[in-house]
Parts: sequence; structure tokens; C-alpha cells
Amino acid sequence: MSKADPDIENVIAGVGPRLRSLRTERGTTLAALAETTGISLSTLSRLESGDRKPSLELLLPIARAHQIPLDELISAPPVEDPRVKSTPTRREHVTIHPLTRRPGGMQAYKLVVDPVRYEPTPRVHEGYEWLYVLNGRLRLVLGEHDIIMKPGEAAEFDTRVPHWFGAVDDRPVEILSLFGPQGERMHVRAKPTDR
Repeated sequence: MSKADPDIENVIAGVGPRLRSLRTERGTTLAALAETTGISLSTLSRLESGDRKPSLELLLPIARAHQIPLDELISAPPVEDPRVKSTPTRREHVTIHPLTRRPGGMQAYKLVVDPVRYEPTPRVHEGYEWLYVLNGRLRLVLGEHDIIMKPGEAAEFDTRVPHWFGAVDDRPVEILSLFGPQGERMHVRAKPTDR
């Protein structure tokens, strides 16, 4: 009996996670994929979890259902340079460094807020924002709240609430901002604390 080729074993082991990732990216349920392909829900689930080895008879209908070539299911996509290369932009007293490059959905930015004295002029727009202070002190005016935030503090809010932020003193403030479409909130997984 010959030993299995480790390269082949690695390819086979990668198929399940790729199947699950492809299905979830497209928003397809296992039940919908089972109906489209004629493959039972339990078989699809076992393929995705790696409990069932993929075969041509199973992968062809899945590739057809997703309208992709078969080789996309069995080979990892080429790895692109993961670095986000973007040009910073300026808006009033803020330098904006985009940290994501995909259009739509949640977007990440590093913002550097100049220490310019402005009278707060709260604005509103569609969306949902999460801010995290990296350096400096940030003044956040949000609705009836007027808050001073220091490094390590975070805030999240619906951007339909009038809001404004700026530096508190004569130093710039660096913050991370996650901005998403209306109703898309930041989800943080954290261990529960003992009370």
C-alpha cells in the first residue's frame, strides 16, 4: 500500500473550507445549494466540514451551481500582495488613510485629526460608525453628548445622529474608523467577564 502524497492531501483538506467560504460569500444556504445541486444537505455539510472526501461527482454540480470553473473549488486562489496601497485624502481638518480596498460593505480608515480649533458643527449622513482612539485626545459631539475620549477608548453610533469630532488640545489625534452602511454594526467577539 503506497503512502498518500502530502500535496494531494493538502489540496483535499482545503476543499471543504473553500466550499463553505464560497457558499457564505454568496449568501447561499446549505438547503438552497442542496436543492440546486440535487446533493443531500448532510452530504454538503460533511463536504464542507471535511468529514467527506470530495469527488468529481459531487464537485461538478457545486461548481455549476456557483457558475465557476471546477479548478476554483480544488485549488486555492492566487495570493495577491496583501498590503493596501492607497493615497490619503484630506477633508477639512482630517487626513483620511483608507485601510480597505473592496467597494461596499464595511470600510476601515485611519484618521489623523489636526489640532485646529473649530466650533463643533454636527452633521448627519447615512451609515454606522465605530471609532477607536490610538493617540491623542478626541472630542466627540454626538447628539446631546459632548465626550472627551483618550487612547484605548471606542465609540459606535448611528451616523443619522448629529455628530462631530476634533482634537482636544494642540496635538493631532489618530483614530481608527470602521464605517458601514446603515444598519451594519460592528460585531466584537469577546470573552465574558466574571462579575
